[in-house]
Amino acid sequence: MYNFMMQIYKRTLLIPCLILFLGLGDVHGQEKEVQYGNNKDAGSFLKVGNVNVYYESYGKGEPLVILHGNGNSIKDMRHQISFFSKEYHVIAIDSRGRGKSELGPDSQTNDKKAQPAAGLIKRHGLDSAYVIGYSDGGIVALIMGINFPETVKKMAVYGVNVTPDTNALYPSFIEPTIRKRKQAEEMLAKNDTTKNWKVIQQRYRMVEFQPRLTSKDLGRIKVPVLVLSADRDIIKPDHTLFIYKSIPKANLCIFPDATHRVPREQPGLFNTTVEKY
Repeated sequence: MYNFMMQIYKRTLLIPCLILFLGLGDVHGQEKEVQYGNNKDAGSFLKVGNVNVYYESYGKGEPLVILHGNGNSIKDMRHQISFFSKEYHVIAIDSRGRGKSELGPDSQTNDKKAQPAAGLIKRHGLDSAYVIGYSDGGIVALIMGINFPETVKKMAVYGVNVTPDTNALYPSFIEPTIRKRKQAEEMLAKNDTTKNWKVIQQRYRMVEFQPRLTSKDLGRIKVPVLVLSADRDIIKPDHTLFIYKSIPKANLCIFPDATHRVPREQPGLFNTTVEKY
């Protein structure tokens, strides 16, 4: 009888514990994921000329600016934001015409994209910041180092080109870029409203005609720069080497058996490599 009563007693203790455990599991399962790029608690706007530029801030520590690629927005850098915000004060920016940032009435240039990033560093009362730039964001980071050197402490740039021609890019990438730019202009001429053709046009015009930086320009970058690429990138290896050799304090990293999308497809590899640097 004693053993029988003890078994009942243990079972009655187990049931509320099991209910509590399941309840806690439900709570954790319902925890909301951070909506990078659409987080009202972290988001703000900066007025740059006549354009409102959107950005989000996360974490505490030394300041680190994160710049996304041409066809992307803040949300596409979520792996980098969540990783680096554990140790840094991360400022992630939607470039003009992307995410929640306004396009503005004038033509897009990489120089104009560098202005908000430099402006945000000054707005936060910071003397300088680390910068991580992916693709187009990497080009913007390089321009920051050239035109706003006082705002950059150190940078890592992935998949960047400094000319828009076949010296830097493969024809298989350039040809569809031109085709898509022409399509956007045709649709604008027809007043088509099925897509935001102005943003699309500006996006592909930038890729087709920009940037145009020389070895002398890159030589003006005085801070350490980690130049990253992949052996299957859209950027030619010789061009990546040209950038690396032109920057006085540059280091080079080429990921094997990888593409232009390493920061998004292999974020662990990318983040730990940049963190070590």
